[in-house]
Amino acid sequence: MTIEMSAMQVLAPAKINLSLKILGRRSDGFHEIETLIAPISLYDKIDIERQSRWIDFSCDDPTVPSGDENLVVRVAKAFFEKTKISGGVGIKLHKKIPHGAGLGGGSSDAAATLRALNQLFKTKLSREELAKLGSNIGSDVSFFLFESAAVCKGRGEIVNPTRLKTKLSILLFKPAFLVSSAWAYSRWQDSKEIPEISYQPQNFDGQSFRNDLERPVFEKFVFLAQLKAWLLKQEQVGAALMSGSGSTVFAVLRLEADVDLLVKRARDQLDREIWTSACETR
Repeated sequence: MTIEMSAMQVLAPAKINLSLKILGRRSDGFHEIETLIAPISLYDKIDIERQSRWIDFSCDDPTVPSGDENLVVRVAKAFFEKTKISGGVGIKLHKKIPHGAGLGGGSSDAAATLRALNQLFKTKLSREELAKLGSNIGSDVSFFLFESAAVCKGRGEIVNPTRLKTKLSILLFKPAFLVSSAWAYSRWQDSKEIPEISYQPQNFDGQSFRNDLERPVFEKFVFLAQLKAWLLKQEQVGAALMSGSGSTVFAVLRLEADVDLLVKRARDQLDREIWTSACETR
């Protein structure tokens, strides 16, 4: 007798961009990029349950949109449309990854939902089919479906999995404000560097770090430039970079760095309310 699975819980990891190069604007309005992305050990949890009809979505973070602007809802609709399945699903999202943070939370949630739906409904779509479906929803969804560090090209949907040379200890710092990815990319071409802020590639632990979106974002959100500069002066920090379009800046820690001390210093000297999370690349 076959017991049909009716519910499951999946984890959706955050990501950081170790390198992000913008190669130019494309005819479709997006930007051509080349980026090295790594999943990290910070996760959202998603409970998914089969039901007879409808897509019911809820989230424990009231600031997360619940309608068609939510990537999880959109990807679930796209899945049922593609597979012609008439059933529905209940989805409960437990947020740990802040949104508007450059950590890919929404795209990761969408990718994890796609994988779970494929298992629950036994549709046997290949990873390539899922990636194609996901890339229409968000540029990072394809990356998360591969569950690996990867070099991503095009607008981010061309994914080439890779292995990092070493596992990196990371400390994330995010102020209360958000940065819109669309806004950051739209300002890239005309933006200027802030004097005395380093935008040059950094090398640490066999890895190179750079982010071309720092220039437009730092120009408006000067606190992020100050945060990066402050981190680079701390002896426990080997490299510091904004992830994606921000507003998260991450520190790559040296061996035996005192995380609690670094967080205390940042709160004392920069922002008492700053959100932090210690994690590592996967």
